[in-house]
Amino acid sequence: MTDDATTGAAPVLVEAKGVHKRYGSNLVVRGIDMTVRTGEVMCLLGPSGSGKSTFLRCINHLEKIDAGTISVGGELVGYRRQGDRLHELRDAEIATRRSEIGMVFQQFNLFPHMTVLENLVEAPVQVRRESVKSARERARALLDVVGLADKADAYPRSLSGGQQQRVAIARALTMRPKLMLFDEPTSALDPELVGEVLDVMRGLAADGMTMIVVTHEIGFAREVADTVTFMDGGVVVESGPPEQVLRAPQHERTRSFLAKVL
Repeated sequence: MTDDATTGAAPVLVEAKGVHKRYGSNLVVRGIDMTVRTGEVMCLLGPSGSGKSTFLRCINHLEKIDAGTISVGGELVGYRRQGDRLHELRDAEIATRRSEIGMVFQQFNLFPHMTVLENLVEAPVQVRRESVKSARERARALLDVVGLADKADAYPRSLSGGQQQRVAIARALTMRPKLMLFDEPTSALDPELVGEVLDVMRGLAADGMTMIVVTHEIGFAREVADTVTFMDGGVVVESGPPEQVLRAPQHERTRSFLAKVL
């Protein structure tokens, strides 16, 4: 690993080594090595079925890997090492570590019977044991950040898809995560609502949030990403700065994919 103190680079926050994931006989992630430094934005591109969403879910142990390791902030995800063996953590320990990783899905997954404010307050109070007063204050501040300060008392069903996704982002941020994962956060939205969600994500990137984003929004990747990684067939085909991968890709498979989506 690079000596961060010597190079002046930000410390590595996410490190994947030889990660494999299979479903039955289908190997969907095939030996992925990857590092993401604190404050970086990595965008994962690739065709459907390339393994990018599965790999993203492995980062917070929503999917258990079959080989390799993933660490976030220097701690193994989902496991502890004892000698030469890895042992899966207990559910409570997994939940504690997962609380430091925010995740936003394609679907918004808001609690329909709760107001927007109640959706945001639930996890800090139940998981982090924050006071309701403190959690409410932070929730209102985050709703202001995502441009929905006036929707605190609304129910999800009264919001547009873009508004619901912005609430979902705010909800993930209430846990003060060190890392944010986005799994195609705009794919379920009508085209005219995509921009408002991407604007919130641009703001998070500008504020230094470490983010890994599975996306088909090439313009967003070009503008915001520090690293663009193209996956296909469960492997990393190509990875590098946006100007390299998107404008002068080295691999034919990357060129073929971009020719179809640009």
